[in-house]
Amino acid sequence: MARAARQCYALQTARDGADFAIMTRYRSVLVLAVLASVALGAALPSLFSAMRSRIAPDRQSEATEPRPADGEVRLSAAQIEASKIATAKVGPGVVTRRITAPAAIKPDPDKIARVAAKVAGVVEEMRKRLGDQVARGETIAIIDSREVAEAKSEYLAASANFDLQNVLFQREKGLFEKKITAEQLFLKAKTVFMEAKVKLDLARQKLAALDMSEQEIAALPSQPIADLRRKEIRAPISGRVIERLVSVGQPVGGEGQAKELYVISDLSVVEAELAVPATDLALLREGQEVRISNAEGRDFAGKITYVNAMITRETRSGQVLARFANPDFSLRPGSLLEAEISLKEARVKLKIPRSAVMIIDGKPNVFVRTPEGFTKRDVELGRGDDNWVEVVSGLQQGEQIAVSNVFLLKAELGKQNIPEE
Repeated sequence: MARAARQCYALQTARDGADFAIMTRYRSVLVLAVLASVALGAALPSLFSAMRSRIAPDRQSEATEPRPADGEVRLSAAQIEASKIATAKVGPGVVTRRITAPAAIKPDPDKIARVAAKVAGVVEEMRKRLGDQVARGETIAIIDSREVAEAKSEYLAASANFDLQNVLFQREKGLFEKKITAEQLFLKAKTVFMEAKVKLDLARQKLAALDMSEQEIAALPSQPIADLRRKEIRAPISGRVIERLVSVGQPVGGEGQAKELYVISDLSVVEAELAVPATDLALLREGQEVRISNAEGRDFAGKITYVNAMITRETRSGQVLARFANPDFSLRPGSLLEAEISLKEARVKLKIPRSAVMIIDGKPNVFVRTPEGFTKRDVELGRGDDNWVEVVSGLQQGEQIAVSNVFLLKAELGKQNIPEE
């Protein structure tokens, strides 16, 4: 029993020692935690003080630098140069109002000819091709025609009869003057002679109606009989063949048959038909200058020849015709180009490039150069053309304004107006 009691006591003593050791370690940890809290509490005020000292200068610098005024864009000279924002002085100048209109090029109606057969027959020769140059009076086709043969034969018979009656009349006239023949015979010979002359004149006029020249008619008596059926077709004007309408062997001139052989146009002068808006039509006058550019970029100057008083209902535009010299045929009929008409010049006190104007809040504005950069300014605009516009108010002569890359200033101004969160 005594031995068992001693063992129990030893076991209890060991347990009490372990518990004491645990409690001792717990107290040590608790003491360290308390000491750390005390040290941190002492350090926090100095840490917050240091942070406040670092933040305060930044806030102070922000407070000392004022925000840009309304409409002001602050840029240094280096930034302006890097952005390629060019400036120019505001000053007086001249503005020219111009209007533009589509222009259709076509042959000059006074320089175009349709070559007709004028007789019934068959095409024997077509001597010109499309694009060939022809001279006035040049033979360009031959037609075999019975109608021509009959007209020539009638003329030759009338000419021979006239010559005969002329001889008889002159003989009777001489005898009558010598009192050898009776007056009645003389008058009869004279009447027959006059009738022969009338028939000859009618036959000559018929040949002239067939476009035969006096030289051709005079040469008929010496012409071979085989050539009496041949009708030479000559060019009525100098120019270029722009249409060839028949072929060799084709019947022409009769009922239901082709009447025209060629279309010739002198393209050294062309006409442009402009479609001008009705609002601008009243500003145009005959004789005003018109300029157009062809597909190669060459400029041509012409004059207005006609202003139609009628307005096309569908397009609300009026027809204007202009004539242009075309010595090298660079203006091709059928081309659709753009015409520019200068109305009149006006001298203004202040003018600026249109590139300088920005529409902000629905109003025209410019950016005026300042020592700090640029400032936006409302302006009132007046007359102008495609490149320049008059300034009625808002600017003074000599002020510098931005004239290129102005949209960058507008964008920068827009960013400044975005509210800060």
